[in-house]
Amino acid sequence: MAALAEGMPCWADATFTDVEGAKRFYGDLLGWTFGESAAEFGDYAQAYADGKAVAAVAPPMPGQEQDTEAAWCLYLASPDVAATAEKISGNGGEILLEPMRVGDFGSMVLAKDPGGVLFGVWQAGTHEGFEKREGTGAFCWAEVFTRQPEKADAFFPAVFPYSMQRMEDDEVDFKVFNLGDDTVLGRMAMTEEFPPEVPPYINVFFAVDDCEAAVERAVKGGGEVKFGPMGTPFGRFAALTDPQGAPFSVMDLGTREGDMPTMSAA
Repeated sequence: MAALAEGMPCWADATFTDVEGAKRFYGDLLGWTFGESAAEFGDYAQAYADGKAVAAVAPPMPGQEQDTEAAWCLYLASPDVAATAEKISGNGGEILLEPMRVGDFGSMVLAKDPGGVLFGVWQAGTHEGFEKREGTGAFCWAEVFTRQPEKADAFFPAVFPYSMQRMEDDEVDFKVFNLGDDTVLGRMAMTEEFPPEVPPYINVFFAVDDCEAAVERAVKGGGEVKFGPMGTPFGRFAALTDPQGAPFSVMDLGTREGDMPTMSAA
């Protein structure tokens, strides 16, 4: 398999104090199954859809249980995590975890952009990232939610080889990051509708075959609907939080409504 382009979303994982509860919730919602926890890697457990790796869950690091909020982390591909870490620091970002080798699987960095958005960087070894990239249970999209959009707009294209476009809509401040002709990541400005205690974050989307049915399963499993379901030209989606408070979204890519928005150079 060819190496992913630099800046391409390549993996997602989440930290939960109740890992078994998270497995039940996402297993029921997305049909995921889980591999054995790897004790030598902090009880990291991979999630699978149709037998292919799509994400992972893990408990907090020892001693950090009280300080860790449940959250999803999106990883962006890099051919050299050390070089990417230098770009992050040089453009006002914060390194939370210095470049670290993870066995033969690859190397990683955890960081925040200047506006406080958490993200990861992954340099693939034997673990190249998402094994399933389409269909139910797979990662399908992500958006940077930030209260400081101008900082995100300057930072991410300085660290990764992104070009940008903005959606021509006076009601919404939304832009996208592109790699060549491929749109790979969105950027949404957070408004007053977001309570001040909600930190900036990357909203990770997982594909489902029926948005309403998925929302019903999520609520039954203890999740909460924050927005939607709503039809868009890209698919029908809903924004949720899981029972431990981690935000994420589900999207039915096969149900599309309305005209595609007009995009222009940012």
